[in-house]
Amino acid sequence: MPEVPGPLELERRLEAAWARSRSSLRARIARLVSLRWAVVQCAVAAGTAWFVARHLLGHPLPFFAPIAAVVSLGTSYGQRLRRVAEVTAGVALGVLVGDLLVSWLGAGAWQLGLIVGLAMAVALLMDAGTLFVNQAAVQSIFVVALVPGASGAFTRWTDALVGGAIALVAATVVPAAPLRRPREQAAVVVRTVARLLRGAADVLDDGDIERGLDLLARARSTDVLIRRLQAAADEGMAVVSSSPFRVRHRPTIRRMADLVGPLDRALRSTRVLVRQVAVAAYHRRPVPSSYVVLLRELADAVDGVVEELEADRMPVAAREALLRVGAATGQVERSEEMTAEVVLAQLRSVVVDLLVLTGMGQLESTDALPPPPR
Repeated sequence: MPEVPGPLELERRLEAAWARSRSSLRARIARLVSLRWAVVQCAVAAGTAWFVARHLLGHPLPFFAPIAAVVSLGTSYGQRLRRVAEVTAGVALGVLVGDLLVSWLGAGAWQLGLIVGLAMAVALLMDAGTLFVNQAAVQSIFVVALVPGASGAFTRWTDALVGGAIALVAATVVPAAPLRRPREQAAVVVRTVARLLRGAADVLDDGDIERGLDLLARARSTDVLIRRLQAAADEGMAVVSSSPFRVRHRPTIRRMADLVGPLDRALRSTRVLVRQVAVAAYHRRPVPSSYVVLLRELADAVDGVVEELEADRMPVAAREALLRVGAATGQVERSEEMTAEVVLAQLRSVVVDLLVLTGMGQLESTDALPPPPR
């Protein structure tokens, strides 16, 4: 029989489950908040499409107008104009083929299969993308299964075009949030680097093995930050590409997108550094105290990078502090312990990657650091 957990273990498990549920709830609420504009936009576009088709064009049941609007817009800004075009064309094609054949063949199982096959075949002959083909098939199913009959023939096709046109107009109106998000996410990544560096300095100070292993676990869980940064940069570029009202922000978003690579390298170098710090603590390997000082000074310099990013500026002002730390890496004593040497090497790598954030080139950043001490 399975072992029954004791009261203390049961309480620990319940607390852990409660903490996970609260974290999950916060994540879901944060996702809703971040997508609130897209939700409102889809709702308004659906209502507008229905109003135009129903009251301006006089269609009695403009089912496909809001469908086309909502499916076209979605909740992602990535490749939005292309998605609007593909979905609108797919919906219109599926509805048109369905209307034509339903008025001729009627509605039924074999008619539905035939109409879906023909709609997909026509879409493929047009060299359409997957989204286009799928929408042509789905909308032809709607025509046969939900609103069959010749009485509304061709009005549904017009409804699909109305919904797509409304979505096209709505797609050009985007909030400022996707333009801020790359900078905000970049600041999150850099702030994480600073925290890991300070944590590494604390571990080297007190040699706490458990703290070192916990820091290593936190460092290994940071991959998601770069993925979020890349997604935010892609979304920002999609916004400035799709909206004429935001095109002036293209240079800023491009600069932020160019930071993804150096930030990824800086975070990777920091993870390797943390791993060596955890190894040093676990095996009680000595690391010079001057390396601990360098870690704290670098963390302070990284805070300057965060401040500049949060102020919506390229972190040029933080360059001097980073260069001072880089210069100091050429003056500290060397260690015969390989783990300590790796810590110093990775610290220098972090400095180089962060200097790139300030506008320096990769080679320029590398050359700015003096040779390591011998």
